Amino acid sequence: MTTMTETSARFREFKMPDVGEGLTEAEILKWYVQPGDTVTDGQVVCEVETAKAAVELPIPFDGVVHELRFPEGTTVDVGQVIIAVDVAPGSGDAPAPAADPVQEPVEEPEAEAEPKGRTPVLVGYGVAESSTKRRPRKGAPAAPEAAAVAAAVQAELNGHAAPAPAAAPAPSVPAQGGATGGRPLAKPPVRKLAKDLGIDLATVVPTGKDGVITREDVHAAAAPASAASEAPAQAAPAPAAAEAPVATEPTAVTDAARETRVPVKGVRKAIAQAMVGSAFTAPHVTEFVTVDVTRTMKLVAELKEDKDMTGVRVNPLLVIAKALLVAIRRNPEVNAAWDEANQEIVRKHYVNLGIAAATPRGLIVPNIKDAHDKTLPQLAEALGELVATARDGKTSPAAMAGGTVTITNVGVFGVDTGTPILNPGESAILAVGAIKLQPWVHKGKVKPRQVTTLALSFDHRLVDGELGSKVLADVAAILEQPKRLITWA
Repeated sequence: MTTMTETSARFREFKMPDVGEGLTEAEILKWYVQPGDTVTDGQVVCEVETAKAAVELPIPFDGVVHELRFPEGTTVDVGQVIIAVDVAPGSGDAPAPAADPVQEPVEEPEAEAEPKGRTPVLVGYGVAESSTKRRPRKGAPAAPEAAAVAAAVQAELNGHAAPAPAAAPAPSVPAQGGATGGRPLAKPPVRKLAKDLGIDLATVVPTGKDGVITREDVHAAAAPASAASEAPAQAAPAPAAAEAPVATEPTAVTDAARETRVPVKGVRKAIAQAMVGSAFTAPHVTEFVTVDVTRTMKLVAELKEDKDMTGVRVNPLLVIAKALLVAIRRNPEVNAAWDEANQEIVRKHYVNLGIAAATPRGLIVPNIKDAHDKTLPQLAEALGELVATARDGKTSPAAMAGGTVTITNVGVFGVDTGTPILNPGESAILAVGAIKLQPWVHKGKVKPRQVTTLALSFDHRLVDGELGSKVLADVAAILEQPKRLITWA
């Protein structure tokens, strides 16, 4: 997709690119530049989060930043202009930006006629010239001493605590821009949220910077709305009476304090969609086996002292990954994908080994390309790079595409096993449980041995029970007798 347009010989615009495979939107996490800053070709100007990963975007030309079209935290569709650059500074006075997106949110276009005095910008219309009036604080303490008092005051300000005095305007009457001095300031996603919840933004007191209404303000207004709607509306005889019935305030404050609503977006949204799609598309079968891995743990200790493994991280996951690759070589039919559109089973002659990684932004599954061709030191190096990149939040969408099978190591959390859900498009996923010292019958005697439980989930459309069992049994056999890495390879 072309991410750059030329509005004139002097100004060039940079559009939100498709940084993944068919992604439609991305959230601007951070701007690294501001209007007036000089940028050069290839310089990173912002960081965005897609449904797959956080990605830094470089600008493809030199110049001076003229305008940032969206503030941080905004979700932008692919193809929308996000930054304008003056590529010929000093050629005369530059026109003023349409609006300062970092200070005021861009309004959504609406079907009804807009109030006079508002000019079109990139998306919708700029804010009205006059400022937004706020509901006066009734009975609010001058200096609250505790968070509970502040929360109670906020609830009252939003019109959900005590009934308002008779002289106050009814919350159910929507305010008009011309009458109140302007529409309430809120970002398009917040407006949509308010519409979905049936909340009139004119009745919500903003807590954001410069009077902007936030998601939290809308949720605070919506939380007690259902309870308030059930009670008959009664006018208070006097302002003092409005302060008297405080019995309902602790309930509102308590409810707000006990719940936190987190918007579903970015990586979390992608995880949810992928897991639901996988769970209800591929018929999952999960098999388990408990195995003595004492010899594998001894091999790991020996490899750590091997000079050929100097500089790379050696751990049980490395040997388990190699064991799975050998098992796939012995049972190649398991390394396949189901093509629903063409009604075909696509058998892969390569293994892109996925490793499930927990990151601050959620679960991601980057994969090691052509893992089947790598030696043990090469596999160890690739694993180390994959984990380090994931922890830094720098995994690219390309690194998460094209996986064939996956390993998830739930043992690091002390968990014995699990029933993992397939990564979409893959045929199998191996879960590795915690390795623990347990009593085990070894050579006819009960001895303490290091034991773990493996779980293999597979797509039953293309992997029969026999095939899945053979793969799991082979992995277990290798971990029990690591010499099979040589004899079976």
